[in-house]
Amino acid sequence: MTVTRQAEKATQSRGQPRGRARSRRSYHHGDLRAALLDAAERELAANGIEACARRAGVSHAAPAHHFPEVRGLLTELATIGFERLSSSMALHARDVPPGSLEHIVAIGNGYVVFAFDNPHLFRLIFRTALLDADEPRFKAAGAAAFSKPVRAIGALYASDDPMAEPNLAARVIAIWSIVHGFSELMLAGQLARGPGRSMPIHELLATVIRDGFLPKRKPR
Repeated sequence: MTVTRQAEKATQSRGQPRGRARSRRSYHHGDLRAALLDAAERELAANGIEACARRAGVSHAAPAHHFPEVRGLLTELATIGFERLSSSMALHARDVPPGSLEHIVAIGNGYVVFAFDNPHLFRLIFRTALLDADEPRFKAAGAAAFSKPVRAIGALYASDDPMAEPNLAARVIAIWSIVHGFSELMLAGQLARGPGRSMPIHELLATVIRDGFLPKRKPR
């Protein structure tokens, strides 16, 4: 069943008319757009990015009103992914004062939790070859997510614009690399096999981040 048919069945199951008396045009309003996204996300979660792209089925007139091509549908899902990522980082860091290493750890935890809860979106948001990277909402959502570690590093090092300072920009990239790579390894099941396998994931991440940011011991 294509994503289109899944979406139409979802709207019909909410008590909307099924027969000819219901104009096809009415699908352009109400719940069809949300139902399309819900069906596409379920397809993405169950069968992966390529399968979702192949089976999106957005060529019919009603869905095409919302998503003229598969790229538009995947871009909207990626936008939702970035919004969830931002929310997860903000939620985990909300009670930890900015300007501390623990705030960075909390943001990292939010990133990893997002990846754990949404592996399908985690794997989609950076697949820019499949997305409309210039779509305004997608760009804004990505920038909002990236601003979380940027502001955290800025607060830690008392900088208003850490990305303008090469050393601090490298710190931003470092924390992003740490939490993203950590998330990839977690989803691949590799962390359960390593030396830290007896440590809870959030404690292991905190240790990795602290080790990456605290002053190193002098070599012997």
